Amino acid sequence: MDVLRAFFISLSESRSLRALAERSSIGQRVSARFVAGTQVADVLQATSAVNQRGMGVSIDNLGENVTNAEEARESAQLYHQLLDEISARKLNANISLKLTHMGLDVDENLACELVSGLVAKAASSNPRNFVRVDMEGSAYTQRTLDFVHKLHRIPGNQECVGAVIQSYMRRAESDIDALLSEGIRIRLCKGAYKEPPEIAFQAKSEVDANYVKLMKILMKSGIYHGLATHDEKIINHAKAFATRENIPHDAFEFQMLYGIRRDLQRRLAKDGWRMRVYIPFGTEWYPYFMRRLAERPANVLFVARNLLRR
Repeated sequence: MDVLRAFFISLSESRSLRALAERSSIGQRVSARFVAGTQVADVLQATSAVNQRGMGVSIDNLGENVTNAEEARESAQLYHQLLDEISARKLNANISLKLTHMGLDVDENLACELVSGLVAKAASSNPRNFVRVDMEGSAYTQRTLDFVHKLHRIPGNQECVGAVIQSYMRRAESDIDALLSEGIRIRLCKGAYKEPPEIAFQAKSEVDANYVKLMKILMKSGIYHGLATHDEKIINHAKAFATRENIPHDAFEFQMLYGIRRDLQRRLAKDGWRMRVYIPFGTEWYPYFMRRLAERPANVLFVARNLLRR
């Protein structure tokens, strides 16, 4: 499994394969299961459908590492449009974004300005909304966390901006301690980038064990967090822990990716657990798709079966 994971991560970084896949009809057909189209209207329709099944949504416009200020501003403007539409349509949805999509590599001050504007808009919405700052590769970890801390300290932004922590990172527990000390909401996931052994656990068993350890810290913190996993064993562990520790069903939420384990998503919602679906959209789906296969190589069989269907 670790070999397959490394293989798909390497594929996610291939520009030539990406260009081929994004142009091919087969690639577009396969991605449609996991990506809600390329336009804002597509993702709003998908969000409404998920809401009708009793689940929340986090919307992500796929893209990272923009190369100029104009691209960054366009990315931010699209998120402003999304926040407006979420409010106007009264959808149960928030937004997730990457700092490199907001121009972090181009101009850090610009990225700060753009993301600050989005968090301020979310905070002033009625009802208040929320911006999740996604985590990227380890080269961005500290800068991303510094951004979130800075944004959260701005008056009025409290509880409207949150971070992502990856359980395969050896530093994850200390990062969680720092975030919790300021009351910052966290999405806990396993991690989907290729990282060296000195900074990240390599074996699935170690990543899983750290996830469970961190999950318990978050669940007992009294802050509303998201547990992002499709691992049913870990989900059952969380449910049992919540019951044992008298943690209310509405004190945290499970989070899963659009198109993956829809049966489990619906079952959790039906059983009264908070459930949020992470819905990506946009043309730049290839790196995202490959990293999803890296996270869960069993998805390869699912995709193969999907290809055979009309």
